[in-house]
Amino acid sequence: MRRALLNTTRGTALSVGLGERSRQLNSCAALVYRRHGHDLDTVRMEEMSLPALGRHSVRLKMLASPINPADVNMLKGTYPILPMFPAVGGNEGVGEVVEVGSEVTSLRPGDWAIPWDTGFGTWRTEAVCEAGDLLLVPRDMSLLGAATIGVNPCTAYRMLHDFVPLKPGATVIQNGANSAVGQAVIQIAAALGVKTINVIRDRPHRRELEKELMSMGADVVVTEEEMQGLRLENVIQDLQRPVLGLNCVGGLSGGLVLSSLRDGGTMVTYGGMAKKPLHIPAKALIFRNITLHGFWMTQWKRNNSQDMSRLVTMVTTVCGLMKAGHLRPPHCAQVPFHQYRRALQATTQSHQRKHVLIM
Repeated sequence: MRRALLNTTRGTALSVGLGERSRQLNSCAALVYRRHGHDLDTVRMEEMSLPALGRHSVRLKMLASPINPADVNMLKGTYPILPMFPAVGGNEGVGEVVEVGSEVTSLRPGDWAIPWDTGFGTWRTEAVCEAGDLLLVPRDMSLLGAATIGVNPCTAYRMLHDFVPLKPGATVIQNGANSAVGQAVIQIAAALGVKTINVIRDRPHRRELEKELMSMGADVVVTEEEMQGLRLENVIQDLQRPVLGLNCVGGLSGGLVLSSLRDGGTMVTYGGMAKKPLHIPAKALIFRNITLHGFWMTQWKRNNSQDMSRLVTMVTTVCGLMKAGHLRPPHCAQVPFHQYRRALQATTQSHQRKHVLIM
């Protein structure tokens, strides 16, 4: 696992007044954990020393870093990739380059950059890392957009490009449509001229959510209950039957997506929020020729790390969509870095808003 270079000398829990000390050249403030556990008290803010800048390394001042469900799963020890201890939390974020090694040509002081791989440890005020661990992003995009660009929007982009050739007018169906990935799917698909059917769970303020998703470019928003009770023709209206289905829920909801696909369609599973198995009728595979795939953004990045051109192209394209107004950042609650416990707790309780640590 790639991670920022860090001397892991055990530190002391820091007070709110750490701000000035953490900016010293030889140290940073970091959210560190030394064991896994469901108790979020395993995370401590500590002062940690930074290594000297090497010829190929970069000193990065972190600006903002979200707390994603995958980050919490890593803390709990339930994620497929786990860091060595002591570990700094956080896999996504944006920082400003403040210093580069003598042989670094890809970045320069003042640039904004994001880590491309899982396990970087973005919950810190500064980091020293290899230049090859970072990707350049435009400084003229929003801070929250840059901080959250590397995981969810890129996941949506890949799933819309890698499995089925989607022509304008084609239809995609997805569940979990109000998730950060789901919202990105709606917007990127709209930019491609692709129609979307978006399945959500019923909720008290369903109409407000439907209006919001429609404002992003959704063509149809329907609840799981409505999918069960209505004929498919009434759901899809005048759209083509979906050629691609995106499933992040599993269980009954995943089955609804699969059964809605046209013959020869493809379903991509990238999550299992319901924590229930996906029931796949044999006739869907035998008689309807449905193709099933799984997708994991981390693995895609690592598979393409030997030739960074695809990574660079993807990030550049997604950033371009955001700068052009075709893709908006998810709803975020900005939380001062020293109030990290509040952000961690909120993330475990609800995924309605993404909490972003502001350094």
